[in-house]
Parts: sequence; structure tokens; C-alpha cells
Amino acid sequence: MSSYPRIARFRSVDELRGHLAAIDAPIPLDDEPLSAAAGSPLARPLALGGRTVGNRWCIHPMEGWDGSPEGAPTDILLRRWRHFGLSGAKLIWGGEAVAVMNEGRANPNQLCAPACGRAGFAALLAEVKTAHCEAFGRDDDLVVALQLTHSGRFSKPVASGRIPRIAYHHPLLDARHGVDPNDPSCVLTDADVERLIDAYVAAAKDADAAGFDMVDLKACHGYLVHEFLSARRRPGPWGGDFAGRTRLLTTLIERVKAECPRLLIGVRLSLFDIVPWHMVQGHGEPFPFHDSLPYDCGFGVDEQNPLAFDLAEPIALLKILRDLGVCAVNLTAGSPYTVPHVQRPAAFPPSDGYPPPEDPLVGVWRQIDACRQAKEAVPDLPLVGSGYTYLQDYLVHAAQAAVARGWIDSVGLGRMVLSYPALPADALSGTPLVRGSICRTFSDCTTAPRHGLRSGCYPLDAYYKALPEAAEVKAIKARAEA
Repeated sequence: MSSYPRIARFRSVDELRGHLAAIDAPIPLDDEPLSAAAGSPLARPLALGGRTVGNRWCIHPMEGWDGSPEGAPTDILLRRWRHFGLSGAKLIWGGEAVAVMNEGRANPNQLCAPACGRAGFAALLAEVKTAHCEAFGRDDDLVVALQLTHSGRFSKPVASGRIPRIAYHHPLLDARHGVDPNDPSCVLTDADVERLIDAYVAAAKDADAAGFDMVDLKACHGYLVHEFLSARRRPGPWGGDFAGRTRLLTTLIERVKAECPRLLIGVRLSLFDIVPWHMVQGHGEPFPFHDSLPYDCGFGVDEQNPLAFDLAEPIALLKILRDLGVCAVNLTAGSPYTVPHVQRPAAFPPSDGYPPPEDPLVGVWRQIDACRQAKEAVPDLPLVGSGYTYLQDYLVHAAQAAVARGWIDSVGLGRMVLSYPALPADALSGTPLVRGSICRTFSDCTTAPRHGLRSGCYPLDAYYKALPEAAEVKAIKARAEA
């Protein structure tokens, strides 16, 4: 259990500001959240690729472990998409991570593009739009995307274990994830890369036919396209120098743009990473990396000090994405598998994580500040920020302040929407937040899928509390804490 002060203990904005000053994490906080009627910056429309997004709230894509074994939508998965529509957010960024081929599924129940097809994608879209129209009376200012992905190193299309497909052998991660460093068979060949590109295009065509406004080409969190961005050790056209390492992503953009000209294209990008961490005698530590200096297996990493980020290459990539016609980039950081305290600041770690090695507010500030630097460098590219959920009762204060200052264009929510789908709508209407629904970052939504269970908010969502899996999650956490 974290020894850092809980957010719920701060009784005022000033009290939280004082703590932020003490830990050198100057997250901006407005004194009071404003409603849309009172001129909230979060209520302003956002121009996106020639379309208008009705406000500055965004819903991040998530994986639920709750599709069918074939990879098609199920009732429980559609329930989550219905909540996205009811949230009041006007930018639904992917809703779900959809694998473009079966081998790239992160779990045996992840949505899979060939299994979904146009009909499955249309069912997802209909759930969001119908719920949104019923709640808010219109959807002409709603933009809905579908996230396309391949899980790469973290692929687990069958329950028996991971079947990694990698861009290159990683000196620290191979052993951790059961990859034989001398086995070339799990490394994608150049021909495999060409087939992968075709799979992305086929999935985008089905999303286009189903009526989605946008596709997200996922390049974050250590998944395959993100891993290619650090593939300095890979020979040939898809690795090596900056042009080679970014070629897969830029080729995907060019192909989808050429074959689906109606679709907007977005990218969810890990803006920076750091060297992987792991649990050591009850606490988190970085993997020993001194023998690997200069560190050449990260993107946005300081190669001499891989505990720090370096935004030179990420900012160069953002400029390329802008020039290729990408309508927006959703910025995140790191990987939930290797640096959860960086990627998803939380008071309580998932069962396969480690206790927070820093006040999680430092992690929130790290992401907000990196996004601020990116926005300053590429002001004409719409950017979505991440990492706000840990702010809990003060999330809206910070989101409003960041947008008002021009540090970010839109604020995305992930975990928070599992426990409190209506938070954006309540904030915009001026309704006080429901404290009993606010995500307290217990990490059950991560612990559950790590053990093959559905991902949802078991502590706060009555629907998930009633599932048989709820008792299993409690037992798993009890064993981890023993």
C-alpha cells in the first residue's frame, strides 16, 4: 500500500497545490470547475481534420478481455461502448484496441478485425451513437474512432501463453517475457511486415464501410508499431536509423490514407519511454542497464540516462505525422507492462506490478509537462493528453487549466470511465462529481486481465461487483499482498 498521501485527503485546491509545490510537480489547477454554460474551456469545440468535435473531453481506447473467443463483440463489451456514448465526451478515441490479425491479439478474447468485419464494427458504432443521441440529442459533433493494433511482444491469442512477435531482440525484455534471444523465428521478417500492412488496410476498410469517422494506428505501450520506433538493432528497411524505424508507421498512414480517403487518421503515441522496471524484494527497480549504455532500445529515451526522457525524436515524428495529414495524436507514455508507474500513475499497483516508487502525482506531472513541450513544439497539430485519472476529485480542475493554458487540446480518460462514465457530462453540466464513483486507482481493471479475467471496475461498478470474477479478483489481490 502506498505511503504517499491519498488524493481524497486533500480538502481543497490550495491544499493540493501546496503538496504539488513541495514535490516539485506544478500541475496547473483552476480554483473551480466551470460548466459549459459558464464558459468552461472543456466545452469549446475542437477542429479535427475538417470536422468539429463538440468539446475537449476524449475517451481512450481500452482492452476488455470480453469479446468472443473468435474476436467479435459481446453484450458485456457493447455495454462498455454504450457507456462511452453516455459519457458526454465528443471524441471517442478508439473505444477498444482491435487486433488486425489473430496472431496480434493481446488476449484470447480481444476484438479481432477479421472476426468483427463490417457488421461487428457497425454494432460497436451503433451502440455509441444511439446512446449519445438518446442522452444529448445529437451526434453531428461526435467523432468516433476505431483503434487498430498488433500486440507484438505481448501477443497472447491463446490462453496457454504468449506467442510473441517482435521487431527485434531486446536485451532486457526478452528474458522477462520468455523470448529466446537466439531464436529468430519470433522476429517479423520483411515479408511479414508487408502482410501486416495489408492487414491494417483491410481492417481500416471495414471500419470505413461501417461508418467510423477515424482510425487510430496504435503506436504506444510497447506494442508492435511502437516497438519498431526503437528498432535500431533491426537491419533492413524497417529499422536502423530514424527514417527506417518510423517507416512502418508512416507507410501505414500513407496506405490507409490512399485507400480510405474519407477516414480521418489518428495515432496514439507513447511520447517517451524509460528503461523497463521490475519488482525486486518488494519494491520496484529499473532493470540493470549500465552494461547496455548507450541505451539503444527505447524511443524518446535519454540514451545516456534511460531513466529520463528525450523528446527530440518524438517531436520530429510529430512534425512528420502532421505533414502526412494525421488529424490528431493521442499522447501517452511508456508501457503498462514494463513501467506502469510512468504509464498509469496509481496508488495501488496491479498484481504483477510494484509499489509506486514515487508520489504518483510526479508521474502525472511528467506526462502533462511532456505534452506541454510537445504542444509548444508542434502547435498546429491537435494533441490529446493522458494520465489525468489519478487526480481524482481534482481531475476537472487540472483538465480545465491545461486546456485553458493551451498545454493540450483535449483531455482523455481511460480507467475513470470504467467507474464513472458520466464524469464529462457531469462536469460540463455543472453537476458536482459523485465521489463514490471516482476511480481511486485500485488497479483491479488491470489485475483482472493479467489473470485472464474481464477488465472492469470491480470495486465501484455494481455490474462487475456481481460477476463471479469479482471474488477471483479479491483472492488474487489477497495472495499478492500476502
